[in-house]
This record gives sequence, structure tokens and C-alpha cells, in this order.
Amino acid sequence: QVQLVESGGGLVQAGGSLRLSCAVSGRTFTIYHMAWFRQLPGKEREFVARITKSSGNTYYADSLKGRVTIARDNAKNTVSLEMNSLKTEDTAIYYCAATTLLVGGGTIASRYGYWGQGTQVTVSS
Repeated sequence: QVQLVESGGGLVQAGGSLRLSCAVSGRTFTIYHMAWFRQLPGKEREFVARITKSSGNTYYADSLKGRVTIARDNAKNTVSLEMNSLKTEDTAIYYCAATTLLVGGGTIASRYGYWGQGTQVTVSS
């Protein structure tokens, strides 16, 4: 099927930047959208950013717009998430996700059928 593996997480000081990467393998031709979600301690998994595989169109959570950038390299089968001006509130496990749905994937986690194992991002003050 589709396999996703995140990397790039770690410890960073507030105000710093970090770049996460997601390696995609398997039946990648079936994917319509790729996305990043995050799960803060004690909270529901929340949407961060989405990118359409074919067109490269992007969509961001309002609260993060301007601080994060999602991009894809279809030739290398990777999706990245660049985060800037990081805050302690950004501390979370970040997950890469993929959906085969053309419409309806959106920002809803349950609509994504494929998930990576997650990578921890910790922002210190």
C-alpha cells in the first residue's frame, strides 16, 4: 500500500526553525493529498498543513499560516514541513498523512488512510 516515515524532529529553542521530512513509498500514484497533523499533550490530533500531490496547491491552519510551509518533491517522493518562529506551544508529535480521496480529506484526520509513526518536536524557552 502506502508507507510514510517522518524524520527531522528534535529539540529547538523558541524563535528557531525546524524542517521535518516525510518519505513516501509504495503505491504513491494513488495519493491525492498529503498533510501534516500534530498532537499536543492531552489534546486531539489537529491539522497543520495540506498539499495536493499533483498541483502543489497548499492549505494551512489559520493559527499557523505564515509560520509553516509545506512542500513536496514528487520525483523524490518526499513531503516537507518547514516551521519558523517556533513557540513552546508548538511542542507536539508531528505526523505525516496521506489520502487517496480527491475531495473530503481536507483537515479531518479520519479522512486520511495512511499515517507515519510520528516525530517529536520539542520547543524550549
